[in-house]
Amino acid sequence: MNLQTINDIASELFDALNQQKIIQPLTDRYPEIDINDAYQISRKFLSLRESGGEKVVGKKIGVTSSVVQEMLGVDQPDFGFLTDTMKVQNRSSFSIKDSLIQPRAEAEIAFILKEDLLGPGISKEDVIAATDKILPCFEIVDSRIENWNIKIQDTVADNASCGIFVLGEGACSPDKFSMEELSVEVIKNGEFLSEGKGSAVQGHPAQA
Repeated sequence: MNLQTINDIASELFDALNQQKIIQPLTDRYPEIDINDAYQISRKFLSLRESGGEKVVGKKIGVTSSVVQEMLGVDQPDFGFLTDTMKVQNRSSFSIKDSLIQPRAEAEIAFILKEDLLGPGISKEDVIAATDKILPCFEIVDSRIENWNIKIQDTVADNASCGIFVLGEGACSPDKFSMEELSVEVIKNGEFLSEGKGSAVQGHPAQA
């Protein structure tokens, strides 16, 4: 995929984000797109957001469960960028209608690092050693791709389908308990909706 096409797709995604509109799947329109093209689009998409004043505050690791990987036909996670405008304060109000397109809620585990991690070859132990604390995190993913009709290239290009995120309370050290057994629940107005365990994330959250 040539540079002009990569820039054009990134601009299309940027416009879709700002205008709250959906676009047709990239993999339908550009069957030649590969994962490297998708990451180049993602980085250009990010640069457009940064030019508008957004600042990167973290990274998102997605596609971490075997179920989602099988659905997308891949054997590894993907990643995207978290910016300051995506962060919503805990216990605050937020208008999804005014900001998102096709939102879906997910419970996550956030790693707050005290040291940078530079790969390749980063191990689970390296991640734990570099982590200051972990927090429960509530993510609302969003896709600019119509009807979430995505393949891995679509979601990577679309910044790993990032929407917004909220960091919770109750920070703790990652080496004080078994993260594989850590359980995260989604509860809406007192009603239990779903539950996930740390072991569902590549066997261990720090492994992703």
